[in-house]
Amino acid sequence: MKIPGVEVRRVASCGSTNSVLLQGPLPASPVLLATDEQTAGRGRRGRRWHSAPGAGIAFSLARRIRRPTRELAGLSLVAGVAATRALRALGVAQAELKWPNDLVAGGGKLGGILVETRAAGGETLAVFGIGINCRGAAGLERRLRRRIACIDQFIPSFDENTLIERIAVALMQALDAFEARGLAALKDEWEAMHAHAGQRLKVRLADGRSVTGIAAGLAEDGALSLRTRAGLRSVRSGRVVSARAA
Repeated sequence: MKIPGVEVRRVASCGSTNSVLLQGPLPASPVLLATDEQTAGRGRRGRRWHSAPGAGIAFSLARRIRRPTRELAGLSLVAGVAATRALRALGVAQAELKWPNDLVAGGGKLGGILVETRAAGGETLAVFGIGINCRGAAGLERRLRRRIACIDQFIPSFDENTLIERIAVALMQALDAFEARGLAALKDEWEAMHAHAGQRLKVRLADGRSVTGIAAGLAEDGALSLRTRAGLRSVRSGRVVSARAA
């Protein structure tokens, strides 16, 4: 794999590509670590990310980010836009985004994004972990008891390395735009890619409570805007548990 301006590393197996890059020495330039198998892959809030050999792609990109700390919550949205751009260009026209960090297609979960950061002097090292299902939706659906989407359902022939390259290039470009203008550079594009735009959502909050409202795009800081009976509400941490036509 060749990605302009990025050092590419590959290992056959590791616990978590995010953990390896977060714990390693601070890179002078962006680094991408890909693996054929993750034995301890993670999703949001410590959930396990299933990554069996040959079933999908898993990689992480580490890059220094020069934006105020208060803006970093929007990084998973930036990564989502980049991944969706790349997937659509490769032929997965149904690729969309589910707030805050899921890639979906045809009503099933296609992939996930986990962004983790650490302070690096006056900058921030951000590590973007991306996992995408490529093959074997039926088996994964039975195991997880949820609807799953895989690349091979939408593209009959593809190359995993090309998939990683295209997403990584799109991610670098999106991060350049984010560094220049903040989330405003990609907010409209994210909203156009939102799988649940205009739908009635039920969102489970971090404290266990739920809030229901009509999806109304993103707030300026990347929070999900919901139009509720009490007015517009911004949800900054939570999980969409149901969606239906408004």
